[in-house]
Amino acid sequence: MISIENLSKAYQKVVAVDHISLEVPAGEIMGFLGPNGAGKTTTIRMLAGLIKPDTGRIVLDGHDLAAEPEAAKAVVGFVPDRPFLYEKLTGWEFLEFAAGLYGVDRQALEHLGMHYLEMFELIDWKDELLEGYSHGMKQRLIISSALLHSPRIFIIDEPMVGLDPRGVRLVKDLFTEMARVSRMAVFLSTHTLAVAEEICSMITIIHKGRIIASDTPENLKSTIASSGGNLEQAFLKLTGADEMESLRSSLGVAGQRN
Repeated sequence: MISIENLSKAYQKVVAVDHISLEVPAGEIMGFLGPNGAGKTTTIRMLAGLIKPDTGRIVLDGHDLAAEPEAAKAVVGFVPDRPFLYEKLTGWEFLEFAAGLYGVDRQALEHLGMHYLEMFELIDWKDELLEGYSHGMKQRLIISSALLHSPRIFIIDEPMVGLDPRGVRLVKDLFTEMARVSRMAVFLSTHTLAVAEEICSMITIIHKGRIIASDTPENLKSTIASSGGNLEQAFLKLTGADEMESLRSSLGVAGQRN
């Protein structure tokens, strides 16, 4: 469903993504993890067709993104890490706008739009301006808009940012259902390791632009014997970040984060 072959991208002398290859079949939720600056967002922007890779090939549901950009993008639902919304539109007007971009007809909009508004508990806010929405409400609305055309592939960067616990549960249940029932391939970047461990069938870890591990959550944990079976400790071990954790512990600030 998603095929990445020898993908790379550099900004001047900084190599953001260094010749990575990856496959995500239908019905799978791929968690894409890595420290800040590892290359996650650059990879996602290339997958979404926002930036061109320096080398490599991206195939989405059988469509080469470089050769057939419109056909490839038509099967993708995409939510960036910092989505832009028109604040002077109402929630329903924004869904109408998104439906128009994807060529979704009125009947489908009425059915799916109302379905997602009800699912994400936004139905009472559909006629309110987006400037009055909380960050979490905006996040739920943008996810809804990206699903209106029933995509075969869903790509999302940091899906849980700004969501309250109920919103997190709704999104996790939605992704699980999309993969299981609709056989959608879900590619999500996240810093929330507990989310990745709970819903992802595969996890890929990228570090300094290179893939350093790609396996099931269970296998990743078992390969790091000293991690004690904890995905967070396995992640820190693989990326070398455990050294920073040890330093924090020695300074008595293990619970703090930058």
